[in-house]
Amino acid sequence: MLVQKFGGTSVANPDRIREVADHVARCRRRGHDVVLVVSAMGKETDDLLRLANDVSKTQRGREMDMLVTAGERKAIAVVCMALHDAGVDAVSFTGSQAGFITDTNHRNAKILEIRADRVRETIAAGQVPVVAGSQGVSTENDVTFLGRGGSDTTAVALAQVLDADSCELYTDVSGVFTTDPRICPEARKMAQVSFDELMEMTAVGCPKPAMRSVEVARRYGVNLHVRSAFTWEPGTWVSEAATSELLAAGDASAGSTGQSENRSDMEAAVISGVVPDTSQAKVTIAGVPDQPGIAAKVFEALAAENVNVDMIVQNVSENGVTDISFTIPREDLAAAEAVMETLRSDIGATGVTLDATIGRVSLVGAGMASNPGVAATMFATLAQAGINIGMISTSAIRVSCVVAEDQVDDAVNALHAAFELA
Repeated sequence: MLVQKFGGTSVANPDRIREVADHVARCRRRGHDVVLVVSAMGKETDDLLRLANDVSKTQRGREMDMLVTAGERKAIAVVCMALHDAGVDAVSFTGSQAGFITDTNHRNAKILEIRADRVRETIAAGQVPVVAGSQGVSTENDVTFLGRGGSDTTAVALAQVLDADSCELYTDVSGVFTTDPRICPEARKMAQVSFDELMEMTAVGCPKPAMRSVEVARRYGVNLHVRSAFTWEPGTWVSEAATSELLAAGDASAGSTGQSENRSDMEAAVISGVVPDTSQAKVTIAGVPDQPGIAAKVFEALAAENVNVDMIVQNVSENGVTDISFTIPREDLAAAEAVMETLRSDIGATGVTLDATIGRVSLVGAGMASNPGVAATMFATLAQAGINIGMISTSAIRVSCVVAEDQVDDAVNALHAAFELA
């Protein structure tokens, strides 16, 4: 059984939809059971959001979810029609019809459970279920939207509930690359990557697949295959075994810290990718009293406004005061500014600085925690390229550096070459 998700570019027009239908027909002829999850066509979700902006400043969550989910409902209907013409019996399902029960958080709902009886019955009848992505019904019986990229999450969750052999995420790229090929022409498609590595990559800027979908796949062990709906070639496999297989084989093609050909170096770090991100902004609170509870006040206030904080750096205290810097999504900058204006006098800060001209570059790979040479090589490479580092954040398999936005591309190319990822 295959759960196949097709993104907006994959079903953007009638020709693309017919291509998808022909592909499903081929899969059926090979003996596979297929379940489709479909996103809205092309840029339709963006068009619906623009329409909302044109007619309303209020935009209550319930009505926004009703509007935005219309794109997927349209897409599943026309995909079913194309499948019928291709000789495949198919039945369309909205998120609620497919049994997706969510919480009551409009615009970014979370899945609570999936009652997939109708989907199972359709498969048993020899038909192809075509499920609308990124939507469900709340515990209060309202239509809900899972947020941007939610179709990936729909597909992975459905694959888990149906115990599918794999979940294929079709998009306009042929897999997961060592970096953005639009920035670095030498970027290489990876044959496989671990859940942990892909989680880190999506968390720091890799746009596809959606991070939530990787979280669900990792939690339940759903095998992912990230593929192109334009070439149909094999893509990148994401599974529990990927890291151990890479390390056990020494996988020279995955690159390392300059020792990719030395297979006797069993514990050498395997660098999987360099991830650029220009969607962040930096907030610096200057002159904060170095007292217990100050940071809690700041980040509780931001959390109350749904501002997602990422990297945090607090300077060494001098004369009883310190500076706190953190990064947030640029789309949250206005909300963060309002919070800080309200909070500034309460916490005794001398000033607040907002910077929307930063970027971030991250190095991701297994075994980095026990290989200090990785960070040293990264910092030396950036220094040689004349790139100043503003902030640093690390995890067991990632090192991230904040740099100037206009230097992100140079940083990516320099690091990609330094770690021999081409």
